[in-house]
Amino acid sequence: MQLDVKRQFFNRSERVKSVDFHPTEPWLLAGLYNGSVVIYNTSTNNPVKSFEVTDVPVRCVRFIPRKNWFVAGSDDFQLRCFNYNTSDKISSFEAHPDYIRALAVHPTLPYVITGSDDMSIKLWNWEKQWRCQHIFEGHTHYIMNIVFNPKDTNTFASACLDRTVKVWSLGAVNANFTLEAHDKGVNYVEYYHGNDKPYIVTTGDDRLVKVWDYHSKSLVQSMEGHTSNVSFAIFHPSLPLIISGAEDGTVKVWNSSTYRLEQTLNYGLERAWSVAYSKSINDVAVGFDEGAVVFKLGREDPTFSMDSSGKVIYSRNSEIFGANLQTLDQDDLVDGQRIPSQARELGNTEVFPQSIQHSPNGRFVTVCGDGEYIIYTALAWRNKSFGLATSFAWAGDSNTYAVREPSGKLRVFKNFKEKNAPKVANNTGGITSVFGGSLLGIAGNGWIMFCDWESGDIVRWIEVDASQVSWSPNGDYVAIISPDSAYMLQFNRDAYDQHVANGADFGDEGDEEAFEVVSEISDSISTCKWLGDCLIYVSTLNRLCYVLGHKSQPLNHFDGPQYLLGYIGTQNRIYVMDKDLQIRSYALAKSLIEYESAILSQDFTLAENILPRIPADQKNRIARFLEDEGLKELAMSVATDPDQKFDLAVELGKLDEGNALASQSVSADSQNKWRTLGDKALEKWDISLSVECYKKASDLEALLLVYTSSGDKGGMQELAELAIQAGQNNIAFAALLQLGQPGECVDCLLRNQRYAEAGLFASTYCRDKIQECTAAWKSSLLGEKKDKIAKSIGDPENQPELFSNSNSNSHNNLIDVE
Repeated sequence: MQLDVKRQFFNRSERVKSVDFHPTEPWLLAGLYNGSVVIYNTSTNNPVKSFEVTDVPVRCVRFIPRKNWFVAGSDDFQLRCFNYNTSDKISSFEAHPDYIRALAVHPTLPYVITGSDDMSIKLWNWEKQWRCQHIFEGHTHYIMNIVFNPKDTNTFASACLDRTVKVWSLGAVNANFTLEAHDKGVNYVEYYHGNDKPYIVTTGDDRLVKVWDYHSKSLVQSMEGHTSNVSFAIFHPSLPLIISGAEDGTVKVWNSSTYRLEQTLNYGLERAWSVAYSKSINDVAVGFDEGAVVFKLGREDPTFSMDSSGKVIYSRNSEIFGANLQTLDQDDLVDGQRIPSQARELGNTEVFPQSIQHSPNGRFVTVCGDGEYIIYTALAWRNKSFGLATSFAWAGDSNTYAVREPSGKLRVFKNFKEKNAPKVANNTGGITSVFGGSLLGIAGNGWIMFCDWESGDIVRWIEVDASQVSWSPNGDYVAIISPDSAYMLQFNRDAYDQHVANGADFGDEGDEEAFEVVSEISDSISTCKWLGDCLIYVSTLNRLCYVLGHKSQPLNHFDGPQYLLGYIGTQNRIYVMDKDLQIRSYALAKSLIEYESAILSQDFTLAENILPRIPADQKNRIARFLEDEGLKELAMSVATDPDQKFDLAVELGKLDEGNALASQSVSADSQNKWRTLGDKALEKWDISLSVECYKKASDLEALLLVYTSSGDKGGMQELAELAIQAGQNNIAFAALLQLGQPGECVDCLLRNQRYAEAGLFASTYCRDKIQECTAAWKSSLLGEKKDKIAKSIGDPENQPELFSNSNSNSHNNLIDVE
């Protein structure tokens, strides 16, 4: 089995006796031998919270996420419960008269089960003040592990150093049955998660890992490999794997179908004690003497394929399911809404699927995995052919295919019979994968070579690290996907065939004129499909986009990872699948793609003919596309959104159309539109239109600028009145001053309670208003309890020089007060 193992988290600490994953947060709960409990963030590699629980070893910890709690059992006989959000201790009590080594939390009921060195198992109910509701007795040594049956949560199993595994029911006094599981003490027991096998896996001090059928109570397989006591073994929840860890410091990964050892991991942290797995992602956590590690096994992407007619085939473990999306009622489809399951079981496959591919004509389906491939008929799911392969590729004609064997050798078949493979391919060495399509793609580290399927001749050698290759249906375009970017190339078969006919010697690099780079996509692509000459893809950042020509156009953004199934033209919809095998769809009119393609090829007549077929709700997308292409006149004629049309009209200087559109606007930003149109009109020296727009925008500052610049006395008078009504006193004062109306200026200042400024202004420009100003000023000061200051205003003996001027020796009665 091709198995990628990626370390996600690594932390050195005291001995880790127990670990558990939070189901929704990226948290790992660790119980330490020094008495602490720590919650780590596996994404940042940092601790989230630490709890000093006790000064003796904490041997078992578990999350209770529905209560925001965790429980911990320790060597001081205490069972403790904490709220991990508030750090409050919920409960603490002596659960056993000896060490607590094992505990399990019921998935739905308010139950916690504990196992102890006192050889008993106890059931606690937290909704009844942690009352002990049942005691299970029968073991004759330390209880090492307890686990609920995921298929029947009314039963659980226990592993004990008395060499047995017992299966219990919650309400029963005695065990349902007992397995004499190992020749020495049993350290761990775990249930198989699938519905197809009634299996448990056990480990013991006899260094063995064993798989049992608990219905027949018979041994299925015994696996040897560890050199010391085996601490744990689990069935992986989604992959056909068993993961075991032992006191020899190693973690071993076994194939749960063949029971063959696939891989041995050693992180140098001494003895392995504890394990946990995440049900939502492929993460496994292991606790060691010197810390904890979280690693990811395999890929989380679903394994699926959809043919051109909308028939989907996907796998759930080794079970194969099919669905026909073509039969869905288009009226019932809503963008982003989960489509009710249409799946029917087709059968099983003998290998664990790591890739599924339809042949181009949809008649066959290839399942590749475990170093093998099997070709099935799509309708009846019958085995048609099989062989060794780590990578498989169909040619465009569905009669020819190529495989890369585990040895690295390339083999090509036509009509299910082997034919000569390109010699140059097997001479290069280091082939990592093969890709199908119009040409055979043969990839290695940092390069890909395209060869002709029939002749085997090299067409072009390209230095790029290719993770995916996807050909357009007519074979004119190819997308080469690398980890961080993608390249769209146009394949000129006619030019290549002509060069071959002329006897050209291409050498090791192939024909330089066979391919032309159309565009480079600076995006990390997870899955992609072609719609004609348009590439649709989902990025690793969960964006749904399509590429025409040189530019990527966004269509949607997902909350989580989605994988592109394909496009059904009769429904005008794109289909995607998530890792839980839920299917959703999104609208994309094929006519829209055809229109944009015609525009890019500058065939405007064809584009005009296609335009009526584009749905009305897609017209604005077309308008934005045309605007980006610099065709703003055309964009304005296509757009249906008034706001977009207004912006285009202003940008194009079409003031009459802009005026009409702004007049129709009832949106909250209509004033902004009038202001924008006024600025554009002023730029075009259309003074009358700019004044009209600024009035509708209530932009009095702009009106002041226009009237003062143009010397419009009538407009200035109107502006002063508008400003007074609007309470914009500064603008009103400036307008009145420009009109030469000092009395009105003083009145404006008085209305604004600017008494000192009013008095000073009146002393210079409107002396008959001085008494009124000083009286108002005095009155305001009296109200503020500044009587002394108020009395000094207007007293010439106290302020003899105030308001003197060159034309009079008299003194005015206004004073500047601090």
